[in-house]
Amino acid sequence: MNQFAYKTFYRRNLPHIQPEGATLFVTFRLANSLPREVIDKLKAEREESEKKISQIANPTEREKQLNFAERRFFGKWDDALDSLASSEKYLANTQVADLVVDSLHYRDGKVYDLEAFSIMPTHGHVVFAPLEESAGKYHSLSKIMHSFKLHTALEANKILGRDGAFWQHENYDHYVRDESELERIIKYVINNPVKAGLIDDWTKWKWTYCKYEM
Repeated sequence: MNQFAYKTFYRRNLPHIQPEGATLFVTFRLANSLPREVIDKLKAEREESEKKISQIANPTEREKQLNFAERRFFGKWDDALDSLASSEKYLANTQVADLVVDSLHYRDGKVYDLEAFSIMPTHGHVVFAPLEESAGKYHSLSKIMHSFKLHTALEANKILGRDGAFWQHENYDHYVRDESELERIIKYVINNPVKAGLIDDWTKWKWTYCKYEM
């Protein structure tokens, strides 16, 4: 089977869920952007939390607690990217950041409906809804991100005069459950530069986009 074929679920180090027609919140980061000990600690905390939650008998409550745990995990992980990143901040290079922005916009209307993004010095957040590739068959998250990363890695390395891995292979992704969650996530994404102390108003950050009036 094609490794980039559409699948509703697959797992590497993290679970990846793409329901048909879902809007996705994806975080991608530079290669080696977090210390190994930080990743191991966060992974152990997540696994311990999931183990405890799996013992909840009521399926509705179990799903609710899993969702809360996922949000807590992401918050800690993103805080680490903002404050503990150990790699070069290649995305702080304006040419590289512009390249990433242009690449995200280029795919809008072709493979996804782009709703919001923000490019940070070591990582990026994007919200999009994959479009149908053919009747009832959606563009897969894995294929979208592979194409995006392949192109931007090659071009960014040319700009920076370097070679080697540019992006971390695996993304963090989450499918949006409802409209209220979508609004919360988009507000989080566009305000990430403010939260990180890079700017005092999200509209002043050149590498942020939002489809909606916020």
